[in-house]
Amino acid sequence: MTEKEMLKLSIEEFSRLQNYMLHCEKDSEAYKLMKDRYIELKVILTVSGVNLTDLDKIKE
Repeated sequence: MTEKEMLKLSIEEFSRLQNYMLHCEKDSEAYKLMKDRYIELKVILTVSGVNLTDLDKIKE
């Protein structure tokens, strides 16, 4: 898998995950699990040079 393909998949997963998070109660166990992955993806994308300003809907 090329770096571009990996970035594309990560951005798609980041977007999809945020949509799920926005439809969950913040104090639910599911939200807490999703937040862990959200942070991981945010780090991966930031280190890869992706500007998350417009992509980040959660902003935590």
